[in-house]
Amino acid sequence: MMKELPVLNKKDLKSDQEIRWCPGCDDYAILSAVQGVMARLGIPREKFCVISGIGCSSRFPYYMETYGFHGIHGRAAAIATGVKLANPELSVWIATGDGDGLSIGGNHLIHILRRNLDVNILLFNNEIYGLTKGQFSPTSQQGLVTKASPHGTVERPFDPISMSLGAGGTFVARSIAADPKHTASVLEAAARHEGTSFVEILQNCVIFNDGTFEEVAAKKYRAERTVNLVHGEPMVYGAERDKGLKLEGFDLSTCPAEEASVWDAERKSAAAAMVLAEVDRSGELPLPVGLFRQARAQPYEAAVHQQVQAAIEKSGKAALEDLIYSGERWTVD
Repeated sequence: MMKELPVLNKKDLKSDQEIRWCPGCDDYAILSAVQGVMARLGIPREKFCVISGIGCSSRFPYYMETYGFHGIHGRAAAIATGVKLANPELSVWIATGDGDGLSIGGNHLIHILRRNLDVNILLFNNEIYGLTKGQFSPTSQQGLVTKASPHGTVERPFDPISMSLGAGGTFVARSIAADPKHTASVLEAAARHEGTSFVEILQNCVIFNDGTFEEVAAKKYRAERTVNLVHGEPMVYGAERDKGLKLEGFDLSTCPAEEASVWDAERKSAAAAMVLAEVDRSGELPLPVGLFRQARAQPYEAAVHQQVQAAIEKSGKAALEDLIYSGERWTVD
């Protein structure tokens, strides 16, 4: 008779390490949401692995009572690829930030999305380098005055959602750390997706970029300034749920709720999702959050292991020594 696995609760996933984030940091809310979601997935604790690079967000593995790996700057996606290929049964989570993931780690992030490895990527976006004390990051708004841009940064910001859609991401979503219920629902959907899930989480940095998402994240503005994308449901928003978004071709406009377009996150093309991704939070349209895209495609590790098995069945298993001494070789006296 098989022994039943104990049901996890949130406390089971809390480590004994002192949490060293600034008081008031949104990272606490994200940590709590992740622990709650993991407890509900029905996965044994030893089957979780949390991997990070460098940054405030990258302290995440220390605070999770799971397996984990604190990598070097920008290399979390590369490490996660090795972990998942070596043990496909693991539920692998990547905690990264807008600097770690989109600057030095940008190349790795693009290719893990392209390959569709079955991992969950959480990109904490506070539009600043927090750990290194307040330099502008790839997502900082143009004109932002920081220690590294005393006259305002002249760079155009990187949009994480557009980037992930352009790289072929099969699950692309956005949430706001200040809305823990919505964040938890998005993370749970991401965890159950087969393939790479990418979730941008808008968060505040109370020290170096306080209030950066105030106009959409604050509870008093959120209903009017955001629209939650739910597959199969109309794009309706507003405190009274009386406003909507209408998508006609590549044109997006506001409309009464009864005329709102029904959102289809599963369509084959990412073009419609890209239109919504390009909405600027400082404009007239509400900022889309929720599920931009969910497409089906074979996970990378499954294809790799199928190829390996097919090669073994065709040629049999071989030793490394056989490979080294096969083909052309020569002897040096």
